Amino acid sequence: MTKFALLDLVPVTEGGSLAQAFANAADIARHVEDLGFNRYWVAEHHGMAGIASAATSIVIGHVAAATKTIRVGAGGIMLPNHSPLVIAEQFGTLDALYPGRIDLGLGRAPGSDQRVAQALRRTLASDASEFPRDVLELQSYFAGPDTDLGGQTGISATPGAGADVQLYILGSSLYGAQVAAALGLPYAFASHFAPQALDDALKVYRDQFRPSAVLDKPYAMAGFNIIAADTDDEAEYLATSMQQSFVRLRTGNPGKMPPPVRGYRDTLGDQGNALLDGVLSASAIGSPDTVREKVAAFIARTQVDELIVASSVFDHAARKRSLEIAAVIAKFA
Repeated sequence: MTKFALLDLVPVTEGGSLAQAFANAADIARHVEDLGFNRYWVAEHHGMAGIASAATSIVIGHVAAATKTIRVGAGGIMLPNHSPLVIAEQFGTLDALYPGRIDLGLGRAPGSDQRVAQALRRTLASDASEFPRDVLELQSYFAGPDTDLGGQTGISATPGAGADVQLYILGSSLYGAQVAAALGLPYAFASHFAPQALDDALKVYRDQFRPSAVLDKPYAMAGFNIIAADTDDEAEYLATSMQQSFVRLRTGNPGKMPPPVRGYRDTLGDQGNALLDGVLSASAIGSPDTVREKVAAFIARTQVDELIVASSVFDHAARKRSLEIAAVIAKFA
C-alpha cells in the first residue's frame, strides 16, 4: 500500500498575510494528521513573496507543536546554503522537542535565484558538487563524536548528537538518485514541478541502491499535484491558482498566490500551455473519480512507496476538501 504525505509550501495568498499563512499551515497539518497522512513537509525557498517557509526549521517547530503524531520535516533543506553543523543543531533541537517525529530531507539546489543565494551564503564558495560530503558530515554530527562515523570530525553537536532524525535525499535529476543509492537513504523526486527525469531517476536509485544501517532496500517517494473537488469543472477552476503561479515564476514575475480565474488556460498561447503541460504532467486535477484514476496510473507506473502530495489551492476550505478527497483515495492506493 502506498503511503501519502503532504508537501506544503505555506502559501501566502494575494490579500493574505504571513500570519495567516502560518496559521493555515498548522491547521492543514492537523487536518492531514486526522486524515491519516504519513508526514507533513515544508520546503526551503527564499526571496519568494508567495512562499513563507524560508526559515524552515522554525516552521517545522510551529507545525510540530500544533500536531501530535504525524511526522513533520523538511522537503527539504538546501544543504549548500548552510553549515552541516548548524543543521544538525537545529534538527537535533527539533528531535529533542518532538522525539521520533522529525524528518530531514536534503537537497542541493539554492532554493532561490543567484542574487538571493549570494545574500544567504555571503560567498558562493560553498559548492553544490560537495553535497555528498556535506551529507556525510551531517550524519557524523547526528552519530556523535564517540562513534566511528562521528569520529571523522571529533565535534559534538549539542543538540544533535544521538538525535533520531530520519534523513532523505531529494532531487529532480539523476544526481540525487545516485547519492541516495550510494548512501543507502530514502529518495524523494520532485516530480510535482520537474517530472522529466522521474522514471530514469527511480531506475538509477533502485538499480544502484546499497543497503545501509538505516535502510535495507530502496524507499522511493515522488511529488504529485492533487487538486480535487466535487466536479471536474470546479477542480480545474481551483487549479488555475497553481497554474498562474508556475507561469509567473517561469517568466520571471513570481508573487503571492493569485485567486483562481475561470478559463485561465484559454488566455495562454501555445507556449504557455506547453509549459504547463510539461511542468505539471505529474498531476491529478478533477473529481474524485478523475483523481483516483490518475493517481492509480501514476503509482502503477512508478511503484513508489510514498506519494508526496502538493495541493496549491487559494481558498483554505477548498484546499482542505481537496485533501479529504485525496485521503479517501489513499486508503485504496
